[in-house]
Amino acid sequence: MTDRHAVVRATEAEFVAAWRAHRPYLVNLAFGMLRDIGAAEDAVQEAFARFADGDYASIQDERAWLIVVTSRICLDQINSARRRRERAFDTGTIEFAGEPTTRAPAAVDPADRVTLDDEVRSALLIMLDRLTPAERVVFVLHDVFRTPFDEIAETIGRPVATTRQLARRARLKIESRTSDAAPPDTVQQRQVVDRFIEATSTGDVSALVSLLAPDVWGIVDLGPADRRTGTTNHGARKVGRNLMRWFGRTRTMVVDPASDACEILAYLDRELYAVIQLDIEAGAVRSLHVIADQAQLAAWRERFGGAEGI
Repeated sequence: MTDRHAVVRATEAEFVAAWRAHRPYLVNLAFGMLRDIGAAEDAVQEAFARFADGDYASIQDERAWLIVVTSRICLDQINSARRRRERAFDTGTIEFAGEPTTRAPAAVDPADRVTLDDEVRSALLIMLDRLTPAERVVFVLHDVFRTPFDEIAETIGRPVATTRQLARRARLKIESRTSDAAPPDTVQQRQVVDRFIEATSTGDVSALVSLLAPDVWGIVDLGPADRRTGTTNHGARKVGRNLMRWFGRTRTMVVDPASDACEILAYLDRELYAVIQLDIEAGAVRSLHVIADQAQLAAWRERFGGAEGI
């Protein structure tokens, strides 16, 4: 008997295109859950391995499919670390109720997909920053991707009642946050930050320059012993070129999940390379401050790890 549906793999060109288009966003998402750049990159690598082996013909929304797969891989890492009592991140924030079940995580179903536009993605990431890792995953799978609670329970290896409790707590946190006096342009700022990361990571100079105000200026801090400290560049094209020289393509860039500011962490070979602080106004970057002073970066390394040295 032959299969009713033959599996169609992504071509090399389709895989490369998906990798370039979605990897920066997925690493950023995974880092927000795991707080560890190495673990985040490994999770995304595994997601793309499953993407390559999956049925490409059945995937209607590549990014949404990869978001679901990456989220589940991150959850598996969180649970694994919890069992091993590792402290790569704050396991105290994982508040599962009851004893774990013995069921293995369910396989990722390519039917788990949804189309998210940029505004929804950005708003979602802002909200998820307020949740614990467990709450994030349950909220994403149920409230965003409409996965039934029994499937989520099987995926995370916890009782259905626990997944419902996690989803309820997540909704309460989000609802209480929406009543706070948050700046009205927070979502727009996050969109700019996300596009800044995507443009820089993919080497798209034109897209990067389009995010910068015409009179943008940038300053670099390499420490008191470096004579380049205090160097200031002016104008969108000059600032854009310098950003590409420092951070283009070979660097991994993620949003600092511990800061409400527009702050980006830049890694090179999984080592913290620099922090970029953006001043965003009216949908454009007005100024930016690049911190690459090793002494100052120590504070970020304490929170997120990363070997010293550029």
